[in-house]
Amino acid sequence: MDRRRFLAGAAALPFVLRSGRALAGGTPVALVTADTESRVVAVRLPDGKVLRSIPTLPGPRSIELAGRGGLAVVCHTAVAAVTLVDAARLSVEHVLRDFAEPRYTAAHPDGRHAYVTDSAASEVVAVDLARGRTLGRARVGGWARHISLDPSGTVLWVGLGTATQRLAVVDVTDRARPRLLRHVVPPWGAHDVGWLPGGRGVWVTSGDRGAMAVFDLDGRPRVHLPAGAPPQHVSFGRGVAYVASGDDGTLTVHDLRTGRVLRRTRVPVGSYNVQHEGSYVLTPSLAKGTLCVLDEAGRLVRDQRIAASSHDACLAAI
Repeated sequence: MDRRRFLAGAAALPFVLRSGRALAGGTPVALVTADTESRVVAVRLPDGKVLRSIPTLPGPRSIELAGRGGLAVVCHTAVAAVTLVDAARLSVEHVLRDFAEPRYTAAHPDGRHAYVTDSAASEVVAVDLARGRTLGRARVGGWARHISLDPSGTVLWVGLGTATQRLAVVDVTDRARPRLLRHVVPPWGAHDVGWLPGGRGVWVTSGDRGAMAVFDLDGRPRVHLPAGAPPQHVSFGRGVAYVASGDDGTLTVHDLRTGRVLRRTRVPVGSYNVQHEGSYVLTPSLAKGTLCVLDEAGRLVRDQRIAASSHDACLAAI
């Protein structure tokens, strides 16, 4: 398949948020994990004002906006729990404790379901957000970590470690009962996964080298791209991909039509995770405890210290 045609097809399709849901009207607020301080920090994005610290269980690591009304799913890996935070009220709604080692979340576009990776159990777990309880589970044959759901809400791709040569493909046509379909074997140790806008392929980053690839739906790498130091993480905007290389301290913007680099911006070392929603790009620093806010072109707007360590952030509206 022609590289230019493949990426151009992805760029031409409708833009889909990482969380699978568009932001409602209101003031944009970043919810940032303060990993070592048992709290999530709400930061008003237009001016950087800290609105509130939401007390949580110890070790909030990942956070993902999901659910109608704006529920944020927070995974506490070390204490085997998941917290559902009401983003509108900036308060804890539910705490779920039937996990072994929860890692990351993919939100379903129906606004009711989400899928959480449970590393120690080697599972993907379906969660009913409205009722605050877990549903079905699927064994995926590895240390489940990063996870991404296609825009139609039927297929998950799941990374099975920090740098492993196997990915799981999981069917969630029955939203309450995830089911393992098959495994995909990348050419290097895979780390993060992200469905392209429109669902035409999956962007997979590496955990062991400066490489990335876009995979076709049959599991074959169609487009190979160079990258910064591993591990890299990816999020998508309007016709672009944002790739964070935390060990390099860079945020790189790629054109989805050609794959070429449009901009590379310096950010604090340890800025691993990245998310684009609305008109903002967010990347927090695990090493420095900062939140970098960038515009859609990848230009740095604000570099603000939030906590001693900040692993992840998501964007909500209040």
